Amino acid sequence: MFRIVTLSAIAILATTLAAIPDPVSPDPETPRPLEAVDTVFIEDMTWMEVRDAMRDGKDTVIVATGGIEQNGPYLVTGKHNVVLRGTTEAIARKMGNALVAPIVPFVPEGDIDPPTLHMKYPGTISVTEATYMALLSDICASLRTHGFKHIILIGDSGGNQDGMKDVAAQLNSSSKGGRLHYVPEYYDFAAVAKWLEERGIEQTPEGLHDDFGMTAMMMSVDPQSVRTEQRIAAGNFRINGVDLAPAEKTIKWGQRIINFRAQATVDAINKARLN
Repeated sequence: MFRIVTLSAIAILATTLAAIPDPVSPDPETPRPLEAVDTVFIEDMTWMEVRDAMRDGKDTVIVATGGIEQNGPYLVTGKHNVVLRGTTEAIARKMGNALVAPIVPFVPEGDIDPPTLHMKYPGTISVTEATYMALLSDICASLRTHGFKHIILIGDSGGNQDGMKDVAAQLNSSSKGGRLHYVPEYYDFAAVAKWLEERGIEQTPEGLHDDFGMTAMMMSVDPQSVRTEQRIAAGNFRINGVDLAPAEKTIKWGQRIINFRAQATVDAINKARLN
């Protein structure tokens, strides 16, 4: 008897739930009730703001990959993600027709067991190449579904590049949906180093996973991400022989470097779109 009553109760509950309207399925054409905020970051927008931005011409989306890894004693493990918050916004605003997807923080950082490369250091999070590519494929497929015509793939770390290139090639083999553009020109730190040298910034490498360019870009986004206050207090506010004081000057350098990288990337994107 108990079993019969239980099954009956389940049937009644299922019927009741089926009759309740789904509260999270509004009409996709519902007018936006509020003025849109001024941001290019999709995760900081409502779905209505994304929809309306696309209708107003934002047909391009940037998918950027960063990482969680060891970056020496002064920089947070999310170094690449911090930098990308600055560079992706600059790229999108220069383009004028682009939004930025949530930055992908999980990338290949070395074998997990036994650990290799960055995985030898606590705090690092690694995924296999297969997982990384599957994640990118699903992200890009989602953006295609919603109608973005151009999906720009950029990575701030060396281990991210091959997977993005392969995903772009795989998804572009199908004519369904928007076009993917892997842009290797974004990851050109040799050009950044040359640009800095031409402007008087000469570095002597200290053997750390750190340099003036990275530190300056990070400071322009979040000074705490390079432990600015703690390094000043410890009398160690420098990197690779370059003094970082005053902080305001280094922050301005960071803004200039971000602008340099953004412009080079936009030029490459425009060329890729033409092709």
